[in-house]
Amino acid sequence: MARTTTRLAPVLGAALLAGAWTGAAAARDAPAPAPVGVHGLHIALARPAPFLRSQTALVVDQHSRGAVLQKNTDRVGPIASITKLMTAMVLLDAHLPMDTPIRITPADVDHLKGSRSRLAVGATLTRGRLLKLALMASENRAAAALARTYPGGKQAFVAAMNRKAARLGMDHSHFADPTGLNPDNIAAARDLARLVEAASHYGPIRDATTTHSMKVSFRIGHRRRHLTYVNTDPLVRHADWRIGLSKTGYISEAGRCLVIKANVAGRRTIIVLLNSWGRLSGFGDANRIRHWLEKDRHLASE
Repeated sequence: MARTTTRLAPVLGAALLAGAWTGAAAARDAPAPAPVGVHGLHIALARPAPFLRSQTALVVDQHSRGAVLQKNTDRVGPIASITKLMTAMVLLDAHLPMDTPIRITPADVDHLKGSRSRLAVGATLTRGRLLKLALMASENRAAAALARTYPGGKQAFVAAMNRKAARLGMDHSHFADPTGLNPDNIAAARDLARLVEAASHYGPIRDATTTHSMKVSFRIGHRRRHLTYVNTDPLVRHADWRIGLSKTGYISEAGRCLVIKANVAGRRTIIVLLNSWGRLSGFGDANRIRHWLEKDRHLASE
């Protein structure tokens, strides 16, 4: 990993999120990672940035509309289940009734990665419950069923995802499926900062991604199953965090991914962490970033 370096420089919000989509093939053939760069908002940020295990990192201070930390932010690659934030926005934009019952079918089973699911074929839940499971517990069959029952089906749904990305200015992004299991779902960190900000304006997304746990019940044949799901981000259960939106993701091509919108030291902050090694490394990186920002802002106020 490149050694962390620091320097002071102004950062413009518009420039931060600019770029052009290079496509999945270009992402796979991307050049070696660029050195880490840390852009200071004030003199205290000249302190060394924290060591991060995530290969890509972006921290945006929404008060100043600038990046306070950047690492390989031009890299474009798979984003795994961070995709489900876009899935949720497209679904909610359609204003479909959330109390409509939807049955899980064999078409919702993942044959690409062979991922497991506790939502058995034949289970029936409302659209609203499936949306919450897709976001909070990253339930892939739930996301697949939501796209399948969208007007026009999955193909129309994915097309709507890409149109939405274009409207948000996610110029380095492309979506191929609603779950994130397909590695052709790609984006740059700057795009994901835009995605997080847009998704945070949807109440159901904020609510679902910060819910600690939920219970679901459904009948399969003559048996009723009762399941408890927990949020895939353990940070939402920590009193030290004030999280307004969170989403995790993992496939082998993407590594461990995490996006968060939170109030850190009194400032609205977006954190994007991609391709982290180690199951808990992304959460550790998020904590290191929070401590770094809190100390920096404490020093700046003295």
